[in-house]
Amino acid sequence: EGAELATGGTRRGIVVSTLAEARFFAAGGFDDILYAFPVPRWRLAECSALAQRLQEFQVLLDSPQGLELLLQNPLPGGKRWLVWLKLDCGNGRAGIRPSDPEALALARAIAEGSPELVTLVGVYAHCGNTYGCRDIAAIQAIARDTTAAVLEFVTA
Repeated sequence: EGAELATGGTRRGIVVSTLAEARFFAAGGFDDILYAFPVPRWRLAECSALAQRLQEFQVLLDSPQGLELLLQNPLPGGKRWLVWLKLDCGNGRAGIRPSDPEALALARAIAEGSPELVTLVGVYAHCGNTYGCRDIAAIQAIARDTTAAVLEFVTA
């Protein structure tokens, strides 16, 4: 019910951190779901099943190896992998640092490589490094730094 309220009844545009959540929401009629964790090889079959079932099942990538995994496992029926490039703007959990010289090369490889198989939807950053903050000013500083890093990367 909360997710339906949060999406204004559209049941679109939600983000989940586990595939169990993705399956739960898909069973509830949600058909636009982002799995906000770089696709692990051992979960590829589950991601593929969701991508085939839903109108839009989106995943994160943060490495050339992840891109190669998707390219080597195309979706059937003309569907494409919908991909967000995961940027690590200080959280340290997952993603490629936007200042890493390989980050732009990876973004270009996703966007220009094989768009009929893998399509770049956008970039994604999660401010999990705010979890340890003790006050609003610290949270706002991290949000500003993350926003600046993402905008600088997108502009480049």
